[in-house]
Amino acid sequence: MSSVRILALGLAVSLGPAARAQAPGPLAIAAASDLQSVLPSVAARFEHETSRPVNLTFGSSGNFYSQIQNGAPFDLFLSADIDYPRRLEAAGLIEPGTLRPYAIGTLVLYAPTDARLDLGRGLSVLTDGQVRRIAIANPEHAPYGRAAVAALTHERLYETLQGRLVLGESISQAAQFVQSGNAQAGLLALSLALGPALRARGAYVEVPKAFYPTIEQAAVILKASRHQDAARAFLTFLRRPDTVQQLKDAGFLEPRPTAAAR
Repeated sequence: MSSVRILALGLAVSLGPAARAQAPGPLAIAAASDLQSVLPSVAARFEHETSRPVNLTFGSSGNFYSQIQNGAPFDLFLSADIDYPRRLEAAGLIEPGTLRPYAIGTLVLYAPTDARLDLGRGLSVLTDGQVRRIAIANPEHAPYGRAAVAALTHERLYETLQGRLVLGESISQAAQFVQSGNAQAGLLALSLALGPALRARGAYVEVPKAFYPTIEQAAVILKASRHQDAARAFLTFLRRPDTVQQLKDAGFLEPRPTAAAR
């Protein structure tokens, strides 16, 4: 492997800048952090099948939306909130016709085992005195944060618990707060609760879906992408039955059949 790389480098040098410009660069994907437990393995399968390298950057969908508006050099945006891709579409910043729902996220109430919380009581358990801090994603940037606020408001708990909330810039940072012991419970993504780091240390219950708006997630190819063909190939790969099943196994639901780009 290393000899091939050296040979390729030598060839590029001998042929000059034109040859180097033809070498395909990595596909740059901005991905919602609830995908952190599954997208690396999806990307690894894509790389294996296509020999095209992929660079993944995880974060909050709202922050990525702002970065893309300001010219961040991504090829694909996998948002946890379909509204951000729709706004980019309205602004003419995506390739026409590429907005595709790929999953629906699920909000869960998670607590470490040593917190000794009776999760069967649902969100009301968060009013217990030993729950000093509750981790959620920042609702200004992350759809899971907005879902958490909506669920607490639905149960008339938001005003009571607002002072105990600690905000992560993304849902993965909120999960880290719980994992590190800086919060005794969290309203997190099911995909993260099923990941090895949290699954081994605690338990969760799903928050009833009637308590919060649907977390509909969508992908788009950005107009500024310099790797359009590879981006389209990845978008197709994301919709393959085996990839859809992989997302299901990781805690995502299939998007609704009626969901479509607008």
